[in-house]
Amino acid sequence: MKKNNPEKSNKRRLRGLVVSDKMIKTRVVEIMSLKKHKRYLKYFKVTKRFKAHDEENLYKKGDKVLIEETRPLSKEKRWKIIGKI
Repeated sequence: MKKNNPEKSNKRRLRGLVVSDKMIKTRVVEIMSLKKHKRYLKYFKVTKRFKAHDEENLYKKGDKVLIEETRPLSKEKRWKIIGKI
C-alpha cells in the first residue's frame, strides 16, 4: 500500500495575488500567465480569477499566495489557500 505524502500530491498548485477580501472565509485570487499567439508567436498576458477558501480570514488584498485544488466547497469554490509567498 502507498502512504499519502502531503508534500507529493497530484493536486494542482498555483501562485496568485489576492484581489478581493470582501467575502467571509473566501478570497478571490488572480492568476496571471503568459500565452503564445499561434500565428504571430507573440506572448500576451492571460488572467484568471479563482475563489479560494480562507478559514481564518488571514489573507488580505495584495497578498501573494499559493492555492491548491480541493474538493468542491461551494458552487464556485474549488481551491484553498495554502500560504503566503
